[in-house]
Amino acid sequence: MADSSFDIVSKIDHQEVDNALNQTVKEIGHRFDFKGTGAAISWSGQENIEIKANSEERANAVLDVFKDKVVKRSLSLKILDAGEPRLSGKEYRMMVALKEGIDQENAKKIAKLIRDEGPKGIKAQIQGEELRVSSKKKDDLQTIISLLKGKDLDIALQFVNYR
Repeated sequence: MADSSFDIVSKIDHQEVDNALNQTVKEIGHRFDFKGTGAAISWSGQENIEIKANSEERANAVLDVFKDKVVKRSLSLKILDAGEPRLSGKEYRMMVALKEGIDQENAKKIAKLIRDEGPKGIKAQIQGEELRVSSKKKDDLQTIISLLKGKDLDIALQFVNYR
């Protein structure tokens, strides 16, 4: 009998992030506490979001609104890597990077976790920015998925290609 397997990936649904960003722009435009603060949020390239405001508190408030919209769109907050607000001229700017893919360090940490705490007979292979987990028993794979969902890792994980 062939091994069953699944892949562990960390991907971002860019359309959902874009929707959250557009909802944030609308809310900032309508809310009274943002009137006259120069608060704005926009894309800065493919993987970064830029927040501008006239004070550090307003920039953080825009980030909070954006985080709220991200959560409502069923995305994990672990995909966001927000920097500190920096003074640039008369306004504060904050860069928020999107984290996608599993880097080598996290991949090794997840593979070690699977080996140490998972059932015996499970193989975890690092394949670029994803991990392939395989086993003879499908129940063991389910155990690994619930184990990883229970751990507090600093990246958002999805489980795909379950066969």
